[in-house]
Amino acid sequence: MVIIIILDFTASCFQEVFIFLKKNCNDCNGTLTYCLKEQKIKKINTMKIVIKLGFAALLSMHFMTATAQNKNTDNDNSLLWEVSGNGLSKPSYITGTFHILCNKDFDIKPKIWNALNASENFVMEINYTDQNEMMAMQKMMAADKKISEQLTPAEATELNKTLADYGTNLKNVDGQSPQALYALVATKAIPCPANEVKMYEIELLKTALKNKKSVNGLEKVDDQIYAIGKAYNLKEVISQLKLGNEYAIAAQKMTEAFKNENLKNLDILIKDPKFMNKSQEKLVLTDRNKKWAEKMPEMMKNQSSFFAVGSGHLWGENGLINLLKAKGYTVKPVSNL
Repeated sequence: MVIIIILDFTASCFQEVFIFLKKNCNDCNGTLTYCLKEQKIKKINTMKIVIKLGFAALLSMHFMTATAQNKNTDNDNSLLWEVSGNGLSKPSYITGTFHILCNKDFDIKPKIWNALNASENFVMEINYTDQNEMMAMQKMMAADKKISEQLTPAEATELNKTLADYGTNLKNVDGQSPQALYALVATKAIPCPANEVKMYEIELLKTALKNKKSVNGLEKVDDQIYAIGKAYNLKEVISQLKLGNEYAIAAQKMTEAFKNENLKNLDILIKDPKFMNKSQEKLVLTDRNKKWAEKMPEMMKNQSSFFAVGSGHLWGENGLINLLKAKGYTVKPVSNL
């Protein structure tokens, strides 16, 4: 589903990362501190906050909900999976995340913390401690061409009306990239103020850094930007913005399913094609999963690793669980640890 734009991502020092840095710079490494001090980030206007929060959240929901061909059974109701066998001397773990949640819904179960503590290497989709990645995230928000220059006057007027439902207008976002504009969709999925949210990976990262674990990423920011950009052009982004209220309803249901680790309900929710078609699923999920599955074996061989990725990357025929099983690993759900 298209409900989480990353990068990302998931994906620009995202506002949720900014919030984390402002509160925790003294506890983090020099790279994260650099992001604030060298870039002289003292004030961020409200719209940029909304867009950056939305970008990570949107990625989250994409990954939570996009893989429609789920073959898991009721016994697989877990967001934590152990990877062993195939020559590994120690098990590694994969956990599905929901990148951004309101404080009232946020909870990391003890088994997740125990798996992280048992691992030597913490791996996210993107390495937030990499200075180059943080710089790339910051650059991602700007566009070479204004949004208004890519639309007819009638289309621009219609978009302006749509943006009013998000508390902004075309003038405020005209210099942003389509990926940044798309992130506004996710603001419908975050039913709380920006100062009342938590980012799942950041909470895990704080503990990993505190315990002096190595930190790595499965891909680069540019990879995520490419995937989102190819999957959703400007016209498709505008179409998604018009579905804002439907995103809000779906997000509430997905949040509950995530909290309950209810994969059956997630499977039902992800099959709504209005949010993501097969071509978009391939770009945003399948292609990236296959690349990650090629990188993970070497990481697991060198160190016991804890992978934290959007939940939608795990399930289905082309999810990480099946891809790793196909490589000869034993991958099983963890109920308690």
